[in-house]
Amino acid sequence: MDLAHVTVRQPARADLITTGERELPVSATLRYTSDDPLAVHLDFPPEACLRGEAVTWTFGRALLEEGLRGPAGSGDVQLWPCGRTRTVMELHSPLGLALLQFDTAALRRFLLRSYAVVEAGREDVGAEVDRGLNALLGNV
Repeated sequence: MDLAHVTVRQPARADLITTGERELPVSATLRYTSDDPLAVHLDFPPEACLRGEAVTWTFGRALLEEGLRGPAGSGDVQLWPCGRTRTVMELHSPLGLALLQFDTAALRRFLLRSYAVVEAGREDVGAEVDRGLNALLGNV
């Protein structure tokens, strides 16, 4: 099997915490691909976004793992456990802030599925660096 083309997708239901402390259900999809082994992608459909366009957030797979155990992240994506069954994800953009709660078991299940594709610590970052440099520099 050619692992260069393996993608894991998993629906992820979240609750958006509003300023009135109401929870609004939001659908999203967690995505992991062996072509980008260090990253997790969180895809939101157009109906879940302010501008009516699909949005993808990309962050480190290690950040997801850390955020399931304790507070993690200091940039645009931050995660932390909220009790035993929920994980909070805070997303910062130029349009503002979104605070989402996910089922921790679902996030763990996704993480384990991603490790079945590429084990933790076995990511081939050399190929990623080569692709990034090629995209940045072209054939210089």
